[in-house]
Amino acid sequence: MSNEKNMPDAKVMVDIFQKMALIKASDERFLSVIKSGRIAAPYYSPRGQEAIPAALAVNLNQDDYWITIYRGVHDQLAKGVPLRDLWAEYAGRMEGSCKGKGGPMHITHPESGVMVTTGIVGSGIPIANGLGWASQLNGDGRVTICCFGDGASNIGAFHEGLNLASLWKLPVIFVCQNNLFGEHTAYANSTPVKQISDRAAAYGMVGVNVDGNDPVAMWGVAQEAVARARAGEGPTLIEAMTFRFNGHNLGDTGECIPKEQYDAAVKRDPFPRYRTRLIADGIANEDELAAIESQISADLDDAVEFALAGEEATSDELLYDVYAEKIKG
Repeated sequence: MSNEKNMPDAKVMVDIFQKMALIKASDERFLSVIKSGRIAAPYYSPRGQEAIPAALAVNLNQDDYWITIYRGVHDQLAKGVPLRDLWAEYAGRMEGSCKGKGGPMHITHPESGVMVTTGIVGSGIPIANGLGWASQLNGDGRVTICCFGDGASNIGAFHEGLNLASLWKLPVIFVCQNNLFGEHTAYANSTPVKQISDRAAAYGMVGVNVDGNDPVAMWGVAQEAVARARAGEGPTLIEAMTFRFNGHNLGDTGECIPKEQYDAAVKRDPFPRYRTRLIADGIANEDELAAIESQISADLDDAVEFALAGEEATSDELLYDVYAEKIKG
C-alpha cells in the first residue's frame, strides 16, 4: 500500500521518534520503580513495540478515539495520556486518571482520546464499533483506533466486530499488534492462517500486513487507513508485525520464546535503528535527539515524584464515577 515516495516530513519523523523514546524510557522507569517496591502494580512491558503506536498517533487528531488493552501502556503514551495522570493511576493515587480505581489495566483519559483500556482480551473491538457508530451518526469526522494482540483475533468478538464494522462502513481501524505470542502460546500453535490480515477479505474490508518495527512503513499504512475512514470508506484491518522483548508480564521470564528467535529480534530493535536512521538521513542530529531524551527523563522524574506524593485512594471512593449517584452502604 505505502511506498518510499509517500514519506513523512522531517517534523513528523522527529515526532515519531519522540513518542518511541517516551515509550522506551517510560518502560525502563516503570520496571525500575516497580522492582524497587516504590509502587505495587502489575506491569506489561511494551518494549520492542514502540514504533506501532508512535506511527499511528501522529496521523490522528487529539479528539480521535483510541481503544487498547491491558498491555497497552505504549498506546496510552503515544496518544497523549499525561505522564502525571498515568503514573498516579499506576500508583493507586487520587490524582490518577481514574482516581486510582482503575489501575494499570484500566487506564482511561477521554481528554486525550484514550476512551477504554480493557482487561478482557478482544473486548475492545465491539466497544470501538460503538464509538465508530456514534461518530458516524454525529458526523463528527472522528476515527477510532482499536489495538489488540494476535491472540484476540481468534475470539468471537473479533469476527463479529469486523463483520459489523464492514457492513456499516464504520470509521474504525483495527490494529493487531502481532508480537507472535498470545501470552505464552506461539502464533503457529493457535492460528491456522498465515497472516491475520488475510481474514479481512472475509468481511469485505481492506487488510494490510506491515512491518510494525519500521516506523515509516507503519506511518504510511496508518495514513491511508485514517484517510479512508475519514472519507466514509469504512474500516481497515492492519496487522503490524513486531516482537516483545520481555515476558508477557512482569515476573515472566519469557522462557516460551526460543533463544535464537529472541536474539534475532533484539538485533533488529526498532528504536536504535530508527534513531540511527534519523541521523544518517540528516533528519536530526545527535544533540537534537539527546535533548529530546533528556527532556523525557526530566518529565519522568516529575511524574514519578508527583505520583508518589499523591493521596492514596481509599474505599470511600469506590462507588464514585461508577454509579450515577454514589450509593451509601
